[in-house]
Amino acid sequence: MRNPKSDQFFDAPISIMEADIEENTLTLAIELKGVKTKNIDKLQEDDNVLIRGPYWNGVLGLKNVTSTKDSTAILVARGIGQAPMIPVMKKLYSQGNKIIAIIDKGSYKNLFINDYLEMCNAITHEINMLNGGDLSEEFIKFLTGLTDSEKPEIIHCAGPDILISKVMNFVKPGIKFSCCNNAKMCCGEGVCGTCSVRYKGHKVKKLCKVQIDPEYIFKDRRFL
Repeated sequence: MRNPKSDQFFDAPISIMEADIEENTLTLAIELKGVKTKNIDKLQEDDNVLIRGPYWNGVLGLKNVTSTKDSTAILVARGIGQAPMIPVMKKLYSQGNKIIAIIDKGSYKNLFINDYLEMCNAITHEINMLNGGDLSEEFIKFLTGLTDSEKPEIIHCAGPDILISKVMNFVKPGIKFSCCNNAKMCCGEGVCGTCSVRYKGHKVKKLCKVQIDPEYIFKDRRFL
């Protein structure tokens, strides 16, 4: 996404909250962090905006989402992760699943997805998830109890990589897992390599294109 008045290198990857094919509209949530998003924020109503995509890989573990039906799904989201959680939640709800959402507002004052939570009849809990880079004791205790009582078929996590990694390691065997794809993107075509993640054995995976199981995202991954 880009302000038409900006140069091409101002393209910014943005998660789609909702795509309405009947009204031909896209709904997005943009966190104003740097010069790219702040230039998009300069646009006024009825201004043009440049859009490129979609690239179809915003969710890793997609097969786990599509195969979960008539069961219970727990969705975990923090901060701006609320936005990419919406399409997954709507998909799971359309497949007859009971939706339980655990949300950490992060730096935001309020939840900005309340309308979507109500639309999917989600049972919502607000809990602080991270404490000094680790899962908070409150969150661990709550998720443990919820998992034992509700017996979810899937847990989906949308948030920073550190949250995804720790929640994934927490998930009990037999429970499916999916998460948002936080790969950094630039060209969006799998050419420039910005989205590349390097693994042991000099293996490189381009996460803008490669659909892999979440359990392999951080396995043997080099963070430095």
